Amino acid sequence: MAAAAESAGRPAGSIRLLAVSKTVEPVRLREAATAGQLAFGENYVQEGLAKIGALAGLGLEWHFIGPLQSNKTRPVAAHFAWVHGIDRLRIAERLAEARGTVQPPLQVCIQVNVSGEASKNGVGPGETAALAHAVAALPGLRLRGLMAIPEPTEDMALARRRFAALRELRDALNRGGLALDTLSMGMSHDLEAAILEGATIVRVGTAIFGERQ
Repeated sequence: MAAAAESAGRPAGSIRLLAVSKTVEPVRLREAATAGQLAFGENYVQEGLAKIGALAGLGLEWHFIGPLQSNKTRPVAAHFAWVHGIDRLRIAERLAEARGTVQPPLQVCIQVNVSGEASKNGVGPGETAALAHAVAALPGLRLRGLMAIPEPTEDMALARRRFAALRELRDALNRGGLALDTLSMGMSHDLEAAILEGATIVRVGTAIFGERQ
């Protein structure tokens, strides 16, 4: 990460590492926390809630990543600090309703399907502005930025184009009156390309915890 930031002419501190910990045992997350990693991303609600309970008191920050079902919005709103992956207004509305005004605003990103895959979650680039303005108006949420999971590729130039498209979309939304500061993009295999194109959060699992069983 530091090397990619240097290549991009960016301070290393401008990029946050989110450790993606799905299927990883809580004891290994505790080890990572001891080493200084405090932000963790979970993909499955029940598994994430169990870890939040098991590791309470460590001051960890929990992010929910990926698609979220309507019937799981309440526990996510109650126990997570961030949600990466909103692609429907109804999900955002349910999160806002569940979060309420007692807790700090839930930090959220809209997932954009930048590579146009039919099987991939995410709103289309052309539909992002309408969703973003609607989400930004909801109480209980703070829209921080955009998130993407482009199709895997060994083509560095193609990977950079995908990430650049997300950055350009974020910049266009800001010109349209929003104040987005987050680009959640880049994983173990392509984080360098993402950082070169402006990622502020990279979501890394395999490179930290090894291949999942």
